[in-house]
Amino acid sequence: MNNINYLEVSLAVLAVVLLVVWLVRRNIRDEKKFEKDMIQSEMKPDTEEQDERGDPLV
Repeated sequence: MNNINYLEVSLAVLAVVLLVVWLVRRNIRDEKKFEKDMIQSEMKPDTEEQDERGDPLV
């Protein structure tokens, strides 16, 4: 009645651990890429000043 298949349980636990590790590493990589993209988008030089509507100031 208490037959526990330790091989199946350990494989399931290993699969869950590998999934969590993969998700965490992917999240860290995506976060670094997002921060890099945000920094680069903020540093674009303005070629000419514009008002609120986007029209160039004269």
